[in-house]
Amino acid sequence: MWRLERDEQRFASHTHYHRCRRNLGATTSMELIQLAVLFSALLCSLVAGLVFTFAIVVMPGIKSLGDLGFLKSFKAMDRVIQNNQPIFMFVWLGSALILLVSTLLGIWLLEGLDRILMVVACVIYIFGVQLPTVTINIPLNNHLQSQDLDTMTEPALLETTARFESRWLRWNAIRTVLAILATALLLILLIRL
Repeated sequence: MWRLERDEQRFASHTHYHRCRRNLGATTSMELIQLAVLFSALLCSLVAGLVFTFAIVVMPGIKSLGDLGFLKSFKAMDRVIQNNQPIFMFVWLGSALILLVSTLLGIWLLEGLDRILMVVACVIYIFGVQLPTVTINIPLNNHLQSQDLDTMTEPALLETTARFESRWLRWNAIRTVLAILATALLLILLIRL
């Protein structure tokens, strides 16, 4: 009888230990996904703020400088980025990387609406912000960097501005809206977690 009680206590203790361990593992996993989503939201919001600022302040501001001033100003700002400004690169590239990691964790750890929010935010951000940057905005920037603006005539400057500005602004507006949307979805997910 005494032995049976002792075995039952061991079993209960063993079961409690494994249940606590399982709960601790689930808690650690949830804390990990919360942290990943938090950093994703932070970096994506910084990118959203950057493209938003370009859309409503920077581009309209330098446009008032005339074609030569506009193009030279843009080239100067872009040169800072192309020289791998470390904080910019950390935020821009880090946002995509941490979001991809968060999404992989989310697919593994989340369920239902939470998983959907994570995947949709990632798809919107990667295909709506990062991809257009690489395929449209950066090539436009590189083409502008290759131009010798000081030797251009007024008509050539006007044509260069028209070809560059309208396409760049259109895609920056798209990036802005989608970066804000992806960030909003991440914030909603963070509140739900």
